[in-house]
Amino acid sequence: MAIEGKDNPQARPIRLGMVGGGKDAFIGAVHRIASRIDGRYELVAGALSSTPEKAQDSGRALGLKEDRIYSSFEDMAKREARLKDGIEAVAIVTPNHVHYPAAKAFLKRGIHVICDKPLTSTLADAKKLAKAAETSESLFFLTHNYTGYPMVRQARELIQNGDLGTLRVVQVEYPQDWLTVEQSNKQADWRTDPTRSGAGGSTGDIGTHAYNLACFVTGLSAESLAADLQSFVPGRQVDDNAHVMLRFDGGARGMLWCSQVAPGNENNLKIRVYGDKGGLEWHQENPNYLHVTPFGEPKRIITRGGAGMSDSIAPATRIPPGHPEGYLEGFANLYKDAADVIRERQQGKELPNLVPGIGDGLAGVRFIDACVRSSARNAAWVKLDG
Repeated sequence: MAIEGKDNPQARPIRLGMVGGGKDAFIGAVHRIASRIDGRYELVAGALSSTPEKAQDSGRALGLKEDRIYSSFEDMAKREARLKDGIEAVAIVTPNHVHYPAAKAFLKRGIHVICDKPLTSTLADAKKLAKAAETSESLFFLTHNYTGYPMVRQARELIQNGDLGTLRVVQVEYPQDWLTVEQSNKQADWRTDPTRSGAGGSTGDIGTHAYNLACFVTGLSAESLAADLQSFVPGRQVDDNAHVMLRFDGGARGMLWCSQVAPGNENNLKIRVYGDKGGLEWHQENPNYLHVTPFGEPKRIITRGGAGMSDSIAPATRIPPGHPEGYLEGFANLYKDAADVIRERQQGKELPNLVPGIGDGLAGVRFIDACVRSSARNAAWVKLDG
């Protein structure tokens, strides 16, 4: 909910810019919708395409002023940083290979960054961006949007409270079917081009979501993994299916499956976690329900907004129970949380932050890199790069 009151210095929406997300760009529209849901941002500038004419057309279509429509993110970063009413934050929603140079350009000039995942297309760039973020006074947020779902946060809280006891087994999977055959469209083209996506295909596009979800919910991180990656579609240069075994810190073991060639699966992300006191299960395609089973007791269902949901999770939900709430609202929760942290930083304060950041992004790229290295060695166990 937007902060009310004209006299409240935090009431004004955050001035937001966007890199990428022009005409026909699915994820750019998602970010714009999510940023508006709670009234915490106003889009005022954009470098919406690497093609100047398309950038101009896209900016006009969104109602941006002519002098705030840019043909390159470099020009946008330089000029906006000098303007009295320049952007305070920028959303980067480009193909993966642009994340590093774009984010670096804005961090360098004191502009907060909200970046789509994965962090970068290479581990080398991820490490360089992590250093840039650490030395910048600006904040960096990574939009692993599933961490914004209320029942995901509820699962995390239950585990933090010890309801599952000592964790033993973590299973996470993310199958889709849209790349079962060769596609020729904008979304498929860059995702299957290693010069733009990076070395990981399904591992980078959705495997990082699955890995991040496992780490976010459990509080664990993987020490080593063994990955078997496939490129089933003839001629495809990146993986479209992966089976990964994980060894987590503390002794828990995990399995991760991600696939974009699994007919019958649209966006079937799910996670199961088991400890010595109980287990839990959550499905993204039915996101308002969390299944929890204390050992030796009947299975329980916690519903979003209903009985059993913790009071601390309430700010992450907007509508009464029984009404569908999910993808866009999950994104919106990250934008809302980021806005709170940005405003508190501007007041010289620090606020607890649930939005994934630069460390989570670096962990995701390390996961991709380890999967590729392991698979090249016939699924040998490898350590995640430190």
